Amino acid sequence: MRARDINKVELVKQKAIELLVELGFEGFTMNKLAKACGVSVATLYIYYKDKDDLIQNIGLEEVQRMSAIMLEDFDPESSFSEGLRQQWKNRAKCILENPLTAQMIEQLRSSTYQEKIFQTFGEIFKEPLGKFMHNAIEREEIVDMPLESYWSVAFGPLYSLLRFHNEGKSLSGKPFVLTDEVLWSAFDVVLKGLKK
Repeated sequence: MRARDINKVELVKQKAIELLVELGFEGFTMNKLAKACGVSVATLYIYYKDKDDLIQNIGLEEVQRMSAIMLEDFDPESSFSEGLRQQWKNRAKCILENPLTAQMIEQLRSSTYQEKIFQTFGEIFKEPLGKFMHNAIEREEIVDMPLESYWSVAFGPLYSLLRFHNEGKSLSGKPFVLTDEVLWSAFDVVLKGLKK
């Protein structure tokens, strides 16, 4: 068996993400990926068992990488407003700098790979965000609510703005570019809605 070439692995990963976003899971094949990478199909099987193994492994690697970005400089002991602001900053940076990966992860959310991939998200975020939320509730900074309600209010607006930005248009179809002013004015409204 031949050794893994790190440069080829990165090329395969990048081209796989591009093709998964462009073609979806059904249109994506190992043959198309090999052609896009300029390698033989046999070369892909050095790195991955099959198409499912490739998608699952790349998805997990990217979830872990994106999660690390989302948790940069985040302190679970910070005040609620400071911690949520850091989360918005990190998540915006992560998605703005990695739009294709963000799209691929969104596709994974509604696929047969969902359970394995998003279990990883949960494991990574459970401790730091759980502690952060516990502290904010204990300090009576926010109202106690179900996690899904909190997430929808805390991050739904951010992800909508990021989607508009990545699509380049607003709901009405007008051109849209996310600015700091728009981002942080939305954050202020979210913060007011969550604070006790």
